[in-house]
Amino acid sequence: MAAIDKALDDGLHIAVAAVHRVPYLLTWNCRHMANATMRVQIETVCSRPGFLCPIICTPEEMLEVKP
Repeated sequence: MAAIDKALDDGLHIAVAAVHRVPYLLTWNCRHMANATMRVQIETVCSRPGFLCPIICTPEEMLEVKP
């Protein structure tokens, strides 16, 4: 799969989660999705049309989340 195809897939996953108000999006993709340096850009893209960005984290990080 080409890098651009992977980026489009990642963006689609985030968009679907945001539109459907999914609170958490689990991923092992630390290069693009669960990446602290990309977080602001992802949140900005989600918020422009009025959507709340899901919390994007690895399954390991999810186990640390306390309600």
